[in-house]
Amino acid sequence: MSRVRDCLSAAAQRLGGGEARLEAEVLLLHVLGQPRAWLYAHADDELAPAQCIAFDRLVARRHAGEPVAYVTGSREFWSLDLAVTPATLIPRADTERLVELALERLPQERVVDVADLGTGSGAIALAIATERPHARVVATDASGEALAVADANAKKNNISNVVFAEGSWLAAVPGRLFDLIASNPPYIAADDIHLAQGDLRFEPRSALVAGADGLDDIRHIVRTAPAQLRQHGWLLLEHGYEQGSAVRSLLLAAGFCDVATWQDLAGLERVSGGLWRGNA
Repeated sequence: MSRVRDCLSAAAQRLGGGEARLEAEVLLLHVLGQPRAWLYAHADDELAPAQCIAFDRLVARRHAGEPVAYVTGSREFWSLDLAVTPATLIPRADTERLVELALERLPQERVVDVADLGTGSGAIALAIATERPHARVVATDASGEALAVADANAKKNNISNVVFAEGSWLAAVPGRLFDLIASNPPYIAADDIHLAQGDLRFEPRSALVAGADGLDDIRHIVRTAPAQLRQHGWLLLEHGYEQGSAVRSLLLAAGFCDVATWQDLAGLERVSGGLWRGNA
């Protein structure tokens, strides 16, 4: 038998890197079914052989490069416990900035219609729906597998004001009008070297890559969104940290007003958006 602290130290040394200890803790707590606070009082507890074997298997998968979220099958986003699979992107903290900006534009007590395009695990849609219970949120995705994960996450978190629609972007909800459209679409260029590094190697390429410059899907959304935005509705788009200027240009050319870009947690340009005042 082995003590918790010894198993964690050995695993962190094997994994290496600045996040090794944290990753080892997440994996062990997943095996044990315990919250993080449990570690503080149980560092000297002995693990059963079966627990050690299960932990070693998860550490081996992470050591081989598989993302922790796929190893455990879950990721926290906006205080929601979300299931993730290789059919979905792994929700990231920077995307919470997109949620914050959406909430700033959505009233608390009024019924509003919101679309989350390319929802994946449902992270954006479910976070907005949680904070705005009067909102009618539609989450679209071209992947039926991803939508099944998102739907399960809605049920798991008891969120009922979200519906899911399969299809490409707004084509999944023809004729629907929205007060706000949000999206974290693919925005990586097809030849970007980062696609062969880190967690990106395991995530669905269709949810990452958007043409030669990474802007194909953003161009499509900007072009089609005005027809399905109510007057004074907002379009908010997450994008790469070097794409802010290009996305602002696309929004302005499409007739959006109050176009701006907002920074992420690292101070990098991450979300751009604009107000649609209509064709009048």
